[in-house]
Amino acid sequence: MPGPLDGVRVLDLTISVMGPYAAQQLGDMGADVIKVESPDGDSSRGIGTQRNPGMASFFLGFNRNKRAIVLDLKQKAALDALMRLAKTADVVLINMRPQTAARLGVGYEAFKVVNPRIIHVSAYGYRAEGPYANNAAYDDIIQAGAGFAYLQGTQTGQPHYVPSIVADKVSGLTIVSAVLAALFSRERTGVGQSLEVPMFETMAAFVTSEHLEGETFIPPQGTMGYKRIMTAERRPYATKDGHISVLPYSDRNWSEFCRAAGRSDLLEREDLRAQSERFKQIDAFYQLVAEIVASKTTAEWLELLAKTNVPYGPMNSLQDLLNDPQLEATNFWTIREHPTEATLRYPDFPVRFSETKPSLRRLQPRLGEHSREVLAELGLSDSEIDAMLETNAAVQASAAG
Repeated sequence: MPGPLDGVRVLDLTISVMGPYAAQQLGDMGADVIKVESPDGDSSRGIGTQRNPGMASFFLGFNRNKRAIVLDLKQKAALDALMRLAKTADVVLINMRPQTAARLGVGYEAFKVVNPRIIHVSAYGYRAEGPYANNAAYDDIIQAGAGFAYLQGTQTGQPHYVPSIVADKVSGLTIVSAVLAALFSRERTGVGQSLEVPMFETMAAFVTSEHLEGETFIPPQGTMGYKRIMTAERRPYATKDGHISVLPYSDRNWSEFCRAAGRSDLLEREDLRAQSERFKQIDAFYQLVAEIVASKTTAEWLELLAKTNVPYGPMNSLQDLLNDPQLEATNFWTIREHPTEATLRYPDFPVRFSETKPSLRRLQPRLGEHSREVLAELGLSDSEIDAMLETNAAVQASAAG
């Protein structure tokens, strides 16, 4: 059964994470994603563990369900081919800044001429009209600018980056939601449009949703920062032999937690009876929970809390995720044989559709693996394709990779 985006064609001219992650999500949902690379290839092809050059783990993580074509857009034949491809496309993703995109001929206006229905997405660091517009942006830079590193510092005493490329991935998911909305609008109006998805503004909105706090009001009714989230005491709690995550959040949770722990005496304390009172002294409250959790083993807590409605769960390491009972039971991990990279493991697409199931249809492509195939679909003759390959306007991967 085809996925929900079956029949949608996406041109992915992006590199690294934000754009490729978004394009992969669209591909997982059934879109025909064509990854358009320069002759040098996506820079992520060389990052991380690899069995073969150009097929490193970092690239493999963000580029399934795509076909790959190489076009040197500095050559007219390649740009002409891209515009022929655009006539067949619904969406084009680029992560070049506006000036660069215009100079290469891949700005919105160029695509709009050949396909007025196209959804053109510009994904980069900062909104184009601001003073940061021409600044380079990587995940680290955006985490620092959007307040993530500062928030980490409230817990550790020193600013730190979150150890995940969270700005890139959240921005990538924002691209997906924006593209779907634009496609829905086009179905009603018949008109395409350009979208701008900036990492900095996306993450500033993401962070301040809860942390605007007192500055939500004008004049301010307090300082910024959701204190329960910022306290250094908010962390997995140490048990006698490991760690566990537990959050007696509501009044009912707190009551059940105390009874499960054999500490019903705490329910008599006036300063702990209501959630509002507990959260006013959040550091002391979390310290108290930590002391209680330290009195038992992890296994004891898992058994006790399973009989309650208290939110709890194990603390997994990265390695633990490969054998997590929930992930195993829901077939989250997929094992497939790649034609050049041998046996590979894939995480599942997390959303389940009852009628249009996302699927893994295409394994990650080698650089230029589908150049000849895609160009032929556009109606180019063998001699025209050969001429492009001879001048490196296009590149076709060898059979051996």
